[in-house]
Amino acid sequence: MRRWNGWGDDADHFALTDDARLFLRQRIGEGRATADATREAALATVPASRLQSSTLFSTDAALRLDHARGQSFPDWIAMRSGRMGPYADGVALPSTHDEAVAALAEAARIGAIVIPYGGGTSVVGHLNVPQGDRPVVNISLERMNRLLALDETSMLATFGAGTPGPQVEAKLRAGGYLLGHFPQSYEYSTLGGWVVTRSSGQQSYRYGRIENLFAGGRLTTPRGELIVGGLPASSAGPDLREAVMGSEGRFGLLTEVTARIRRLPQREDFHGVFFPTWDLGLEAVRAMVQEDVALSMLRLSNEIETETQLALVAGHRNAIQWLQRYLRWRGCGPGQCMLMIGVTGSERECQLSRARALEIAAHYRGVHVGRFMGKAWAKNRFRGPYLRNSLWESGYAADTVETAINWPKVTPLMRAIEKAAAGALAEQGERVHAFTHLSHVYRQGCSIYSTFVYRSAGSYEADYERWRQLKGKVSAVIVEHGGTISHQHGVGVDHAPYLPAEKGEQGMALIRAMAREFDPQGMMNPGKLFA
Repeated sequence: MRRWNGWGDDADHFALTDDARLFLRQRIGEGRATADATREAALATVPASRLQSSTLFSTDAALRLDHARGQSFPDWIAMRSGRMGPYADGVALPSTHDEAVAALAEAARIGAIVIPYGGGTSVVGHLNVPQGDRPVVNISLERMNRLLALDETSMLATFGAGTPGPQVEAKLRAGGYLLGHFPQSYEYSTLGGWVVTRSSGQQSYRYGRIENLFAGGRLTTPRGELIVGGLPASSAGPDLREAVMGSEGRFGLLTEVTARIRRLPQREDFHGVFFPTWDLGLEAVRAMVQEDVALSMLRLSNEIETETQLALVAGHRNAIQWLQRYLRWRGCGPGQCMLMIGVTGSERECQLSRARALEIAAHYRGVHVGRFMGKAWAKNRFRGPYLRNSLWESGYAADTVETAINWPKVTPLMRAIEKAAAGALAEQGERVHAFTHLSHVYRQGCSIYSTFVYRSAGSYEADYERWRQLKGKVSAVIVEHGGTISHQHGVGVDHAPYLPAEKGEQGMALIRAMAREFDPQGMMNPGKLFA
C-alpha cells in the first residue's frame, strides 16, 4: 500500500546502516526526530466540503486527504505534521476522456478551481490548494491508465495521461517496445505529468527528454478541446505541442498522450569509472558528448556525492574497502569522482560504444571498475526517494535543487550552489551537507542536480523555516549565474518567483495571455507556473 505521508510503498523501507548514521553524525551532527501525526489525526483536520451536491465529485474525507499533497518539502512537512490543508472540496476520478470533459464542465458550472492530479509526485507544489472562497476540486487521472492505440508501423503509442511509468513500460514491453523515460519518480509519476512538467528521464541521453518523446495529445480546456501533434514534422506555424509541454495544468487537462516508442534493446549495461578529480571527470564527459559517443547515460558525481553515495547507499563495506585500495593504487585517492556510463543497444553497438567511452575516460585518467558499481546503481535507481523516509525518521531533512547551464559555467555554478547551501543555516549554528551530480548532458551544457541534508529542527514550523532559507539562497544563486530555475521538476509554486528572470517581461506576458485564452475564468491550477 502506498504511504500516505511519505514516498513509496509502506512495506518498502530503505534502512540507514550504522556506517551511514556515523557518516551523518560526523558531518552535520546527531539527528533529532520529530514525532509524526497519525493518519487518523490528519483525517480529523479535513473540513466539511463546500460542494452542495455532485454526482461527479466525491467529498469523501480520506480521498480528499490522499489528493491533498505532493512530495515537495513543504508538502512533506504538511503530511508528517498531519496539517495538510487547505483541502480540495471534492475529487473526480474519470476513467475516459469523455468523463474528464464532463468533470471539467461540472467544475466550471459550480465555479470551482480545478487542480489536475496525476501521480502525486510533484516536488515544487503543483498540487497545493489555494486559500479563498471558491470551492476547489481535484480531477485525478489515475484511472485513465490504459494503452489506447498502438501504431507499430509509425512506432507510436497512445495512452491515457494518468498511466504511471511501470504500466507504460509493461504494456509496451509485451509487444517488444519501450518508451525509455525513467525519472527517479518513475514508480508513481505519470505520462501526462511528465509532459506538462517537461520531465527528463535517467537515460535521456539515448531516448531524449519528454519533448522528444511527446508526439501529440488531447488537451481539454475551459474553452474547448485542443488536439496537438500527430505528424512527424511540420513547418506550418508554431508547434502547438509547446502549448501543452510545461503548462503545469494552467491551460487545461491533458487526457491522452501519443508517444514515440522504440524496440527493446538487445543489451544494456552500466559501468563505473572513477576519476582523480572533478575537472578530469567533467572534461571526459564533455568529450564523450561532443563526440556523439552512442551511450544511454552519463552520470557524474562530484567528490562529495561520491563519498556520500559510498557511505549512505552502497552498504557493502568490504567491497568498498577493496575498491578504495585498488583506486588509490591507480592514482584515485581523496577527491575522486564516480561516473556511471550506460551502454544500450545491439551487442555490436554496446561493444563499440563502451570501448570508445572507456578510451576517452582513460585519456582523462579514468579508472574503469567494471559493472559492479553499475549493477548496484541499476538495482537502486528508483530507490533514492525512499532514503528521504529513513533520513526523516532518523532526524534529518533532505531536499534537492536542479538546473542546467552551458559547459563553461557548470563548475562555478555547482560550487556556488554548494557554498550557498553549506552556509544557509550558519546563523542557527547548523551545518548543511550538500553534494551534486550531473546526469543530463548535451553538446551545449548539462544539468546540475544538488542534494542537501541537514538536521531537523525538532518542530515542523522551524523545519519549514530552515527549508525556506535554504531554498531561497540557493535559488537566488542559480538565477544570478544564469541557470534555468528548473531542468526537470517544473515551476509549480516553489519556483514561480524566479521564472520572470528567465523568461523576461515579454515571455511572461505571452504565458499569461495563453492562460487567459484557454482559461478566461482563471479556474485551472492558479498560482502554479506564475503568480
